[in-house]
Amino acid sequence: MDVPPIVDADWVLARTDAADPSATTGVVLADVRWYLDGRSGREAFEAAHLPGAVFVDLDTDLSASGPPEAGRHPFPSPEHFAARLGALGLGPGATVIGYDDGGGGSAAARLVWMLRILGRPAALLDGGVGAWTGPVEHGPGRVPAPLDVPVEPWPASWFVDHQGAADAGARPDTVLLDARARDRFRGENEVVDPRAGHIPGARSAPWAENVDPHAGRFRPDDELEARYRALGVDDTTEVVAYCGSGVSACTDLLVLEHLGLGHGRLFAASWSGWSADPGRPLALGDE
Repeated sequence: MDVPPIVDADWVLARTDAADPSATTGVVLADVRWYLDGRSGREAFEAAHLPGAVFVDLDTDLSASGPPEAGRHPFPSPEHFAARLGALGLGPGATVIGYDDGGGGSAAARLVWMLRILGRPAALLDGGVGAWTGPVEHGPGRVPAPLDVPVEPWPASWFVDHQGAADAGARPDTVLLDARARDRFRGENEVVDPRAGHIPGARSAPWAENVDPHAGRFRPDDELEARYRALGVDDTTEVVAYCGSGVSACTDLLVLEHLGLGHGRLFAASWSGWSADPGRPLALGDE
């Protein structure tokens, strides 16, 4: 794929058609702001967003409903995802740049990863809203012309199920990464999901630690590579990532791709799905 998984604002500005921000080919900006604390991503979008951007709702556009074991954000069916892409004007010919205001794209990474595993050009905007150097717009945003987007099945090789996650934690040749904050990994602070802790054998890899807190952008590549190598990841390692609901783990997966450390797989049900079953084991602390 010619489009790298992570790009900066200059990359986007050099490729954005300022005369026609509603173009369905070329670069299309997608605002995927979402907040675990219940704040409205839509309200944040309307307060200020990148020119020509469309708002993508994590809950309705990028997720489905399901039983508790499927997690808080189950993947949508291929039919639903194609229909929502069409309604948002995100056609197959568009290069989609996803962003949010989390620096490391903890919500936008979900859209970008979904598109990339289908072979569609998409990238995460490094630094999101905070790193944008161009103008912004206010209000409800543009209404895209609906498109007919072909349905493509999710490639099974990019995912693991509950048993696959358990195996990843137990196998010495596989690294199971937990992208949640360290206090949730340890089981010290769990206010969202049914039980506290982590999948046995997992290693703590918070997505937020990919970001320089002062610059609000991803850390330099050498620092990122050192971080993941310290976790046991190299370009031959099999990696599985999870988080609370299969969203922010996509940030870790995109960073690994960016570094040339392979294409990890996602446990989409993540901790919310794992912890919903009281019969599944858990670990606490730094194990």
